[in-house]
Amino acid sequence: MYLPGKGQQHSDQALAEARHLLGSVLDSLSSHIAVLDEDGVILGVNAAWHRFADQNGFDAGAHGVGSNYLDACQPAPSECADSVNAAAGLRDVLHGRKDEYELEYPCHSPTENRWFLLRVTRFNVSGRPRLVVSHENITQRKQAERALNDSSRRKDEFLAILAHELRNPLAPIRHAAKIIRVTDGDPQVLHSACEIMERQIGHMVRLVDDLLDVSRLSHGNIELRKEAVALSAVISDAVELASPNIVAMEQRLTVMRCPEPIYVYGDSMRLAQAIGNLLNNACKYTDRDGSIYLTVDREGSEVVVKIRDTGIGIAAEQLPLVFEMFTQLEGPLDRSQSGLGIGLTLVKNLVEMHDGTVSASSAGRGRGCEFLVRLPIHQPAIEAAPQTKAGKDDALTSRRILVVDDNRDSANSLATFLKLFGNETHIAFDGKEAVEVAASVQPDVVLLDIGMPRMNGYDAARKIREQPWASRVVLVAVTGWGQNEDRRKAHDAGFNCHMVKPVDPAAITALLPSLSSEHQIEYET
Repeated sequence: MYLPGKGQQHSDQALAEARHLLGSVLDSLSSHIAVLDEDGVILGVNAAWHRFADQNGFDAGAHGVGSNYLDACQPAPSECADSVNAAAGLRDVLHGRKDEYELEYPCHSPTENRWFLLRVTRFNVSGRPRLVVSHENITQRKQAERALNDSSRRKDEFLAILAHELRNPLAPIRHAAKIIRVTDGDPQVLHSACEIMERQIGHMVRLVDDLLDVSRLSHGNIELRKEAVALSAVISDAVELASPNIVAMEQRLTVMRCPEPIYVYGDSMRLAQAIGNLLNNACKYTDRDGSIYLTVDREGSEVVVKIRDTGIGIAAEQLPLVFEMFTQLEGPLDRSQSGLGIGLTLVKNLVEMHDGTVSASSAGRGRGCEFLVRLPIHQPAIEAAPQTKAGKDDALTSRRILVVDDNRDSANSLATFLKLFGNETHIAFDGKEAVEVAASVQPDVVLLDIGMPRMNGYDAARKIREQPWASRVVLVAVTGWGQNEDRRKAHDAGFNCHMVKPVDPAAITALLPSLSSEHQIEYET
């Protein structure tokens, strides 16, 4: 049955439902949205537009439905170019000169710095133009962009500093090598040249070690050998690590220990590294003849290690950045070596791996700074009897040693050093040659590089192990690869020991007495 007006009723209902749906969708958006007619009059706004106007004290008459948005956008003489550009962009889209317009602009409040993206688009209703104006809060994106740019800048600075730090020791090493070459054998001259080379090589090794530690930390691959550790021993080791730099700068280090014995549960070497880094940092930013104070106190269930200096201090705006990777604080002008900007990052990570915290404070420029390390106190178990060390005669026992490395200088120098201690040494420069020489001389120990031409160290180790005489041979991987996966591969290939380059030859001679074909040893320099 036909009822007049029923179709119209359905149409009105459908239109109302469509409007309600559209309004709900617009109100659910976080962007502030308004629709304008051809004269710039606001026809409608969403909930986000209302909230922003209310929260920021905007005049509802100037920014609400029925008001003219174009008039509200007219820039005052004191306003910035963004307002001028926004007003011009709105008119360009409204009059068809542009299909759309976008502008990123700051809109800071007293409590925060904010950024918005203005987007203007045009559509037609019954031949009449309409504008959709949206303001999207892009503050988080701008902050992320700034953080990314800051990180990129710090990395660029880090690479430049790394190149500088590596070049610095190369010059005296080269000079010392030339001195050795041209000297007539004067023992004093040779001794001085060797001291220079050892000192500078030690500096380079520390740089590389820091880089390796950063890589291990970023991949979660630092292994801690935790045990009950006397904090007094850790402090002594840390002071020993930092003393050469402090003495060179003629600074005064005062250590005030806690009168009672305190133990922590941790890796003594890593804890000494962390506190030593803080002492070196204090030395680095303290002028010559300045003072550094190290204090150990007990506070409840925690021990607090405080390191204070009389150095240049840290500006308030730099304090939140001191533990970030590649951060370089402004240092004294008379210091030539600025470091890599990773020492304090290592400190923070190592301390946190021991369930502790580290913080920095400073009263400002020229007023020194203070670092606090807090660690949980551990109740120690009964100490085990110390292991007996190998005697001097064991270290001097002659062995037949095969040194394998595709770096000829490395292989020759290590073989020469080992020969000075009464060992019979042989050399090979790739994996295939190593297998052949090993079959010929049947060595007691093989020091084997991994990455080599013709045959890698893993395959060479397997080939050597297959030989009938090789059940007694000790295979030592001497390689630049030191991750857990690399140790596993070495173990699977038949190695007894894994050492990470650069390896001090003296460390190898000290290790030889403990090597046995029946034991697996993990040894990392």
